Amino acid sequence: MPELHPTAAPPDTRASRGRILVIDDEADIREGLETLLQIEGFTVQTAENAADGLKKFEEGIYDLVLLDLMMPDRSGLEVLDDIRQRDSETPVFLITAYGSVEVAVEALKSGANDYFSKPWDNEKLLIEIERQMARTRLERENRELRRALKQRYSFPNIVGKSERMLRVLDLVSQVSPSKSNILITGETGTGKELIAKAIHANSPRADQPFVGVNSGSLPPDLLESTLFGHVKGAFTGAVANRKGSLETAARGTIFFDEIGTLTADMQVKLLRVLQEREFLPVGSTEPVRVDVRVLAATNADLARQVEEGRFRQDLYYRLNVINIPLPPLRDRKEDIPILVEHFFQFYCRDNDKFLGPGGASLLAFEPEAMHILMDYNWPGNVRELENAIERAVVLATSSTVPVSVLPEQILHSTGVRTPRESGESLPADASLFEVVADFEARKIVDALDAVGYSQTDAAARLKIPLSTLNQKIKRLGIPVRKRGG
Repeated sequence: MPELHPTAAPPDTRASRGRILVIDDEADIREGLETLLQIEGFTVQTAENAADGLKKFEEGIYDLVLLDLMMPDRSGLEVLDDIRQRDSETPVFLITAYGSVEVAVEALKSGANDYFSKPWDNEKLLIEIERQMARTRLERENRELRRALKQRYSFPNIVGKSERMLRVLDLVSQVSPSKSNILITGETGTGKELIAKAIHANSPRADQPFVGVNSGSLPPDLLESTLFGHVKGAFTGAVANRKGSLETAARGTIFFDEIGTLTADMQVKLLRVLQEREFLPVGSTEPVRVDVRVLAATNADLARQVEEGRFRQDLYYRLNVINIPLPPLRDRKEDIPILVEHFFQFYCRDNDKFLGPGGASLLAFEPEAMHILMDYNWPGNVRELENAIERAVVLATSSTVPVSVLPEQILHSTGVRTPRESGESLPADASLFEVVADFEARKIVDALDAVGYSQTDAAARLKIPLSTLNQKIKRLGIPVRKRGG
């Protein structure tokens, strides 16, 4: 049986960290868990059997349930099934004296969020409770945010709660019903095409085509044919008339990405489209009139390109009737946790991994990994974050995602040293992050070496909690050896 420290808890005037229901027929287990959890600041209700537990669950609101697998009146799995029929969201941890892979699989299939075998480790139990509650709070915030955004904007693929993103969405909501041309500016990976699609979806043209053209990915002659179409015989290989993107987008919206890469000749031809609402297909002398709304995006400074003579001033003003600037991710870091949850949900479903009741993602980063994500500067913005989360889903082997699955450039830039780097000297131009991490790693390794690699003794020697030492070992990539090995 685990050591539960059944010393009476002192009065606690702190706000409760959450409400937990303990259902277990063993009095010492109930009392021990109640004391342990109350010391940690939780409000605890206990039940001595399945019937009492279900009654209390129905009468109260709980952030988590600790449920014994074997009870005299009913099994924990039956109780879990009843709980799930009433509530699909409240996390449930099963407690069992018969720990095995089969029990774990059966528990998770039945809708449990985790399970613990007797005797369990108190510290690990508390860490998992806090992690699960944090995940549940985040999921709840995400749902509430999506509900609020849906009521306010109806932009389902745009995630963000920061003040800067809400200002962007306010502006998108205002300009979407208009016919005006719009220039969307921002660094690579900030979501410019998503904003363009949101504008189209909330405009009177929503039931007409949205056509995207990447101005920087095609050579000029191919871009002209792609945009304006061509007639039969216009060039070698033109064996039939073909509509271009402008004609395909008729009565809808055309989106020019990387508009700043247009050649001078293409700038003139696009200007004619904006001024006259007509164009000439390649090889034709008959103009084609078109009704289309033009949205454009760029990560370049078009105003500077105008000053330098590389972009036409008249075209710039035609495109820039309304400007929507997108903030980089480093300037809206409060959006990172809900973006992480959003991408976890998407890629868990896409890879059919770590899905819980109702298809919800069960993945969550270790606290240290989330700290790293929040500290990182994100030069690739939301797109880079999405790639990192997709990688984490693919490489994860348990529902708790460790620091080690993060891309090397993220670990390196935030001062985290991977194991293969641990024996190398720091370069002269190392950042402050790297210097501090290197000093920490050396101190920890020295302490571990001095005590025969006992983490408990090393934590005491360093005068830090064992849990803190464990987190630092993972973050710094320090190889874990057996004691005396």
